[in-house]
This record gives sequence, C-alpha cells and structure tokens, in this order.
Amino acid sequence: MSASRDKRWKALIVDDEELARHVIREFLEFHAEIDIAAECANGMEAVKAVAEHKPNLIFLDVQMPKLTGFDVLELIGTDVPVIFVTAYDQYAMRAFDVHAVDYLLKPIGRERFDAAVERAKTRLGEKMATPAELSAAARPPQQFLERLVVKDGTKVTLIPVGKLDYAEAQDDYVALATQGKKHLKQQTIAGLEACLDPANFVRIHRSYIVNLERVVRIEPYAKESRIAILADGARLPVSRAGYARLKALLDERQ
Repeated sequence: MSASRDKRWKALIVDDEELARHVIREFLEFHAEIDIAAECANGMEAVKAVAEHKPNLIFLDVQMPKLTGFDVLELIGTDVPVIFVTAYDQYAMRAFDVHAVDYLLKPIGRERFDAAVERAKTRLGEKMATPAELSAAARPPQQFLERLVVKDGTKVTLIPVGKLDYAEAQDDYVALATQGKKHLKQQTIAGLEACLDPANFVRIHRSYIVNLERVVRIEPYAKESRIAILADGARLPVSRAGYARLKALLDERQ
C-alpha cells in the first residue's frame, strides 16, 4: 500500500506539553490532507486513542510521565508511521535513524516538520522495526529496563523490574511472574534477557530467567539436573549451563 497525494490521513498528537501539541496542530494546518483525530496528554490516553481512531500517522513525544514514547510504541505496535518528538535524547535520535523512522527535535521548526511528514508518508505499508528492537537500540549501553509494560486488551500493566520473580518462555511470548500473578507479553525470552541487568537476573534454562533475589535454594532433581526453589515456593528447572551461571552469581553475593 502506498501513500497518494489525495489520500486522507488521520493523525494523533501525543505530548504532555500543551505548547508542543499547539505547535504541531498549527503546522498541520498547512497539510490539508491530514485531519487530527485526537490529541493526547499522556501515553495511557494515546493507547486508547489508537485503538479507537486507528490513525494513519502519530506524533509521539519520547519523554512523558508514566508511559514513555517507547512504552506507547511497544503497546500499539509499529504498523502506523510514527514521528517521534524529543527535546534532547541523542540515543533515541540515533535509533530512529537506524530504523528509518523520523523524529522532530524540540523546539520544532516548520521546514523540518514538513520534511518529517513527507518521510512518514513514504513509510505507510512498510514493515517497521519491532518495538523491542527500537527500544534496545535507543537505550544507552549498560542501561537496563526499570519496568516492563504489558497490554491485555485495553488494560495496561506496569511491572517494576524489581518485582519480577521470573519469566517463562511461551513461543513468541514470555509469561512474567510477579506477586502471585502471570502476565503474558509478546517478546522472546532472549529479547527480554538482553533488557535485564545480568547482575540481578540470570537465564537458568532455555525457557526461564529468574530474579536472583527470589532464589532461596537449589536442589538436585534428576541425573545432572537441578531445580531452583523461589521464595514463593515456585520450582524452576535449571540446566547445566544455567546452574553454572546461577552458582557464579550467587557466590559473588556471599
């Protein structure tokens, strides 16, 4: 599917700053083919608005309270061209370039705005990078996730990483165990592992990552295999390689 000049576009403006939304709104007056479907002052509103209005183009702020632009992107997917808006995030700008999505640097200039809109139009129908890939590329080296964002229908759950007990691979999803509940997130176990601090989380099995703080003891299970017993009583399989990694980290903490 390609964009045509006479195509009508529905745009969503997402920014917690009223002035920034106002500037984008003004600049869009020069693009008669684009209608503003909704304006959102935070990420939660944005996730709902995307489901309700199904926009063709999203102007998305990077730094927002509660849900960041990356969180929103992860929740809505990447089928819609997104123009990111940022005040200073050099890492984000590098990631946007790598993944062929555009960005606007605040304060926004009219000429740059028009160029970003034209570039976004050419992306309609193209396969974008996955949210996990984009987020990983945008994070500075050695900066790991502080929370996990999970969407279940219209419900959005934020899980502080420190409250994650363990993660279990389930095909292209991971089941996140926290406070007696499990939340299903569309991400591979390898992708999640790369986002977590290896000083606190360890891959004990091809299908399991565990929070070291939750491990109470390790017990033999069968020939050359073991299980990890967690504080809540959960019992997780430990592979030979996983045991070596787990034991090394536990020894460091003693």
